[in-house]
Amino acid sequence: MIRPEKLICPRPDGLYCPPGDFYIDPVRPVPRAVITHGHADHARAGHQTVAATPETLAIMAVRYGEGFAGSARALAYGETVERDGVAVTLVPAGHVLGSAQVVVRWKGLTVVVSGDYKRRRDPTCPPFEPVACDVFVTEATFGLPVFRHPDDAGEVRKVLRSLEQFPSAPT
Repeated sequence: MIRPEKLICPRPDGLYCPPGDFYIDPVRPVPRAVITHGHADHARAGHQTVAATPETLAIMAVRYGEGFAGSARALAYGETVERDGVAVTLVPAGHVLGSAQVVVRWKGLTVVVSGDYKRRRDPTCPPFEPVACDVFVTEATFGLPVFRHPDDAGEVRKVLRSLEQFPSAPT
């Protein structure tokens, strides 16, 4: 069996896939990037080529301007593209609009890079989809017990109440 670090490994620019010669959510501009979602800690401008869901690409265009990358490739959930024998598929992460897990397959090894994900229902996106894999790479930004997120329904009610109280406020 191939060692996972031969497929995905950390580099100063971010998570790198040597056999496919691309990065996942790189922190600096790179020649080829696959972006998990539109949050600024994952999606940055300046890459030569970016692959992501159509929604993530749209968020990046709004955030950074239409010329945020040299070129962009929209990938639908479940669509697979191949580069140098490495297959890449985006699968719903359930985190935010356009969020995706990056499923990377090469020579019988499957690595899933989640970016951020959420297992609770979110009306902005398809639910998190578990993927059988050899290695699952995830963040744990809010994984500590000190973080307690409020109930979604209660937060939505707060926003709607605020909109009712201040209908002319910018949204």
